[in-house]
Amino acid sequence: MQHIFIRMTMLLALVLMPTMAGAQQSLLSDPEIYEKDHFRKQCQKVEFGDGFITRLDINNDGIIDAIANHGEMTCDGKKAAACNDEGCPYNFYLQVKEGGYFMIATAQIFGYDFIKRFGNMVFVFKMAPRYCDRTDDNPCEMTVRVRGARMVTISRK
Repeated sequence: MQHIFIRMTMLLALVLMPTMAGAQQSLLSDPEIYEKDHFRKQCQKVEFGDGFITRLDINNDGIIDAIANHGEMTCDGKKAAACNDEGCPYNFYLQVKEGGYFMIATAQIFGYDFIKRFGNMVFVFKMAPRYCDRTDDNPCEMTVRVRGARMVTISRK
């Protein structure tokens, strides 16, 4: 009987281990402060455009989340220093109901539309063509929905 209890405890630990590891991520009080403080350490002079932080509900849970657009930042006189021919880095943060935020994704994109499809809000990311397995010059349009704390790709074209 004790053997079965030990095996069940070990099995339960294996099942819960990924959940417990994910739960240990520190929450940020505000991603805007976190992001701006990061760049203030990296740059001698930094300026942030109006579109640096966008606040909206990205996972359809009624709680306002945040998106940081690094293309809206000027570091030591160079605008959009982290951007390249594949776009600019965007960081996506979810807010939890208890308060605080955590990052769920970073994407190198040209931009996005946030639209309603089949009753849910989704992103249509404009990305480099290679993300759609293409070599032409037209941007890839990847439709993504946030489910829980994950981004799920719905379609690419």
